[in-house]
Amino acid sequence: MSQQILDLIEERYIKDVPTFSVGDTVRVFFRIREGEKERVQPFEGTVIKIQGARHRKTFTVRRISGAVAVERTFPLYSPRLEKVNVLRYGKVRRAKLYYLRERRGKAARVKERYLSPEERAMLKKGKVQKEKVVEEAAPVEAPVAEAPAEATQETNE
Repeated sequence: MSQQILDLIEERYIKDVPTFSVGDTVRVFFRIREGEKERVQPFEGTVIKIQGARHRKTFTVRRISGAVAVERTFPLYSPRLEKVNVLRYGKVRRAKLYYLRERRGKAARVKERYLSPEERAMLKKGKVQKEKVVEEAAPVEAPVAEAPAEATQETNE
């Protein structure tokens, strides 16, 4: 029963979000409330972690503001989240980039993952997660040497 309720909620409330991963530089547009007014505030930085699943998924963005590092966690399917723009695709080999907290300046940079126009278009459509698009080659079969017919008949006897 609870699974059916979760599925119903997901169908109705979960919106399309762009495909991004850990290491990407993103600009998050989040609606904030100040007294009676509501406005959209952009927050730009590097995604250092993505956690959770389904409707509870969150991601943490880290940026350096002046000399102070600021990390902010956003619920991915929050109604206050306006949109997420991916500015750069990062090339990392970790799921969590906590090591960036100890690094300063150029040491805290993440290498950029360059994409072909086809890959970029597929990422915008949400077709590809992080894996690189590779066309599957036809399997190559190695030639099998046939045994002489006389030898197979002798072993069967």
